[in-house]
Amino acid sequence: MPWALLVPALAGLAFLVLPLAGLLVRAPWPALPQRLAEPRMIEALRLSLVTATVATVICLLLGVPLAWLLARTDLPGRRLLRALVTVPLVLPPVVGGVALLLVLGRRGLAGRWLYDAFGVSLPFTTTGVVLAEAFVAMPFLVIAVEGALRAADQRYEEAAATLGASRWTVFRRVTLPMIAPGVMAGAVLCWARALGEFGATITFAGNFPGRTQTMPLAVYLALETDPDAAIVLSLVLLAVSVIVLAALRDRWVGSA
Repeated sequence: MPWALLVPALAGLAFLVLPLAGLLVRAPWPALPQRLAEPRMIEALRLSLVTATVATVICLLLGVPLAWLLARTDLPGRRLLRALVTVPLVLPPVVGGVALLLVLGRRGLAGRWLYDAFGVSLPFTTTGVVLAEAFVAMPFLVIAVEGALRAADQRYEEAAATLGASRWTVFRRVTLPMIAPGVMAGAVLCWARALGEFGATITFAGNFPGRTQTMPLAVYLALETDPDAAIVLSLVLLAVSVIVLAALRDRWVGSA
């Protein structure tokens, strides 16, 4: 390998790996079990797991039909629609939180109606955490499922249709099993992104322990008062990231 490529490659590898190595080196390993058993740690972990899972379920219910719409229909303006769906991927999460406030806040476009008609206020609640996480995570699912739909062989669907199956039956009995690996991969990525969400959550839902303080928010708060706690929480998030990469390894290797 030419030195002109090897040296920058090694520098890039060191740039990515050394911060993670520093996190492992500075971790309070002897006190790790005690720190993980602290009530605030358990509460932040519980809230993060629950909200990320609920957000992923919402993304599945809404994202899979949206991916099908983008992949299998000739809807006018489909390119624009796809661009709008992927905007949260490049949008700063804080901006996403502000946008959610302007729409779903107590004085927002839809939030005002929800509050006046039903007395429902979404910001600074656990539901607000779920909505913020779903907003930033859904594009990961949509992109993965749309790619799986485009790669699937449509001849099986056409054969089922010629045998008299309805469109819903074809989707449920033929299409969905074919794209199940893509749906699973998208759901895992979506869940991991929701678990690590920070900007939109703190902007739209705030940082209230036991109600809206997820693990990334707890890391941010602990970094100012208890650095060891921040390291422990960071290790948990790092472990989740490694598990996600391991779960998706076969899919990436198989498509390489």
